[in-house]
Amino acid sequence: MTKNILKRNIESIETSVELPAKRSSDEPPAKKVKWINRQRVLMLTSRGINNRDRILMENLKKLLPHHRAEAKMERQKNLQVINEICESKNCNKAILFEVKDFLAPLFQMLNHHQKIYFYTMDHLTLTGNCLKGSRPILSFDESFDRLPHYKLIKELLSQIFGVPNKHPQSKPFFDHVYTFSIDDNKIWFRNYQILTEDGGLAEIGPRFVLNPVKIFAGSFGGETIWDNPKYISPAKYRQSLDIQARDKYLNQIEQKMNAKARKPSKTYNLNPLDDIFKLAYKE
Repeated sequence: MTKNILKRNIESIETSVELPAKRSSDEPPAKKVKWINRQRVLMLTSRGINNRDRILMENLKKLLPHHRAEAKMERQKNLQVINEICESKNCNKAILFEVKDFLAPLFQMLNHHQKIYFYTMDHLTLTGNCLKGSRPILSFDESFDRLPHYKLIKELLSQIFGVPNKHPQSKPFFDHVYTFSIDDNKIWFRNYQILTEDGGLAEIGPRFVLNPVKIFAGSFGGETIWDNPKYISPAKYRQSLDIQARDKYLNQIEQKMNAKARKPSKTYNLNPLDDIFKLAYKE
């Protein structure tokens, strides 16, 4: 009996069918999602920026995972060189931090068709819990749709600050909001963390204010499309303060001269006969 059982087991093992290494399925294989939006932003600075502007640039690098960093640019070089750098880095947008004045850092955003000058104002670095590389939700004020130059600025800001979908260095979800609002002819930027699904927000920073100056038709050149009539450069503002201080000093001198001219030579007219009895009393 045992021999017959062993023979049956051997026959069953020999007649077993070998399964293929790969299993075929009727369902089509999952396609890999392509990275279609190839937006890249070049970020560079000129020599001479202070610590505040450097911190702002580093914060923007953290907010834009699709950026490409570049070394500092020499002041003697022409700004047209940045177009060649963008082509070599495969970037179609650029952000330049240029310091023409010690108190006036210049912040430029551009693409291959337009360029916008900004002057940055005060900023504040805040702490928060935002995952690095996550995609933001862009929120623009209704004022951006009222005037044509604000529409152009809105399009440029959305192309620069909008993280492309399926970017290799980005996360496939949204956990913070970038808000752009217009107040006092300036663009105010805020970064908020999404706390709850019902709209709870918490500011995580950074925050900065952009003051638009000019819009050019080309990249680092071309005709001026729009010029801010209400913009006052920091040099002219300091010049006005110097003029006010000078006028104040001249006004003080003029008041002193007028007071001296109005002052009489004798404060009180004395009568010499008033001292007759005093002299007689002393004798």
